[in-house]
Amino acid sequence: MLMTIEASAPAKIILFGEHAAVYGQPALAVPVSTLRAYAEVCPNPDGLRGLHIDAPDLGQHLPVDIHAETVDNALALTAKLVLQALSAPPPDVTIVLRSQIPIASGLGSGSAVSTALARALCLAVGRSPDLATLNHLVYEVEKIHHGTPSGIDNTVIVYEQPVYFVRNQPLETFTLGAPLTLLIGDTGIGASTKIAVGDVRRLVETDAAATLPIIQAIGEISQMARAAIERGDIQAVGQLMTENHALLCRLTVSSVELDHLVVTARQAGAVGAKLSGGGRGGNMIALVHAENADDVVSALRQAGAVRVVKTVLV
Repeated sequence: MLMTIEASAPAKIILFGEHAAVYGQPALAVPVSTLRAYAEVCPNPDGLRGLHIDAPDLGQHLPVDIHAETVDNALALTAKLVLQALSAPPPDVTIVLRSQIPIASGLGSGSAVSTALARALCLAVGRSPDLATLNHLVYEVEKIHHGTPSGIDNTVIVYEQPVYFVRNQPLETFTLGAPLTLLIGDTGIGASTKIAVGDVRRLVETDAAATLPIIQAIGEISQMARAAIERGDIQAVGQLMTENHALLCRLTVSSVELDHLVVTARQAGAVGAKLSGGGRGGNMIALVHAENADDVVSALRQAGAVRVVKTVLV
């Protein structure tokens, strides 16, 4: 009997540079390894043949047809691309997906689930693709979620390490000169990154003279933030986060709820705060000193955050 096999992938947060990364500007992102998506390979029930994907959280149970010309479901497309890349036939298994990562919240849920599924499917057929190949496959699936994704989500999740990301450039990592204590505050409002990215693109197309300098300024902040992180200058990192948020507001990708949590965090003692991800909802992040983290957590919850996750980057 087939032994149960499990694979997983982390959530992610963008520290700096979201939206600007689509236009070739640098961005910084880190994995959140305490929040994960899981894919479990299980034997098919008696009488069931072929590859099936079971995603109970999404209410989906999918038979996978790798010969279908058009696949518009992200899970089915992930399986098809993996099997094609491996030149492997579909195994007779059911892959069960579950995730701790909220959907449409800027934490990379789509990329994490696709990555976990791809890894589990590779294990099911006894193969192990290199990380670059896996990253490319997950990026192709990201196009369903985000239209014209930057590639940062899949990259930081597949490699599970801090990433200094510039689109179409070789992967770079960065180091931390001092630990960063971050709080991830969830507005509880789902938002489509694809729509937000498209709206920013329309701003670029209709008013490039006003929009492109904002995008360039976000890129410059990302460069300064990398240097500040590497030298352990927490105050500088916090100030740059706040400046980054102000620029994202000018790109129209913040929201009343995000702004409220950002202001609340700073008033409660956070060193800096900003939205993280596509915006319009989802999550904000606050950089705090370890000794006052609990005070900021309490303030965020009182201000309406449906949950607050603390993560320490070292």
